[in-house]
Amino acid sequence: MVDLVLALELSGNAVGALGAALVFFEFFQLPSYVEYSEEYNDYSVDISPMEVTEHTWIGRIGAFLLIVSFAVQFLAVLLG
Repeated sequence: MVDLVLALELSGNAVGALGAALVFFEFFQLPSYVEYSEEYNDYSVDISPMEVTEHTWIGRIGAFLLIVSFAVQFLAVLLG
């Protein structure tokens, strides 16, 4: 039983680390409404409510993996 608990804890840690890395990369992406012009070395903001995407699939998958990680950790604590 201890081996199962340890395996759950380690898998929860691995899934959580991957999810946290994906969420971390989400923070460094340029939003869809911000454009960079190399010619003028300038940023422009063009907000059209129908075209704005706040989050990408990288962040959504990362957040889901963090949720799964917490669930696996909770299950490991219950079994341990």
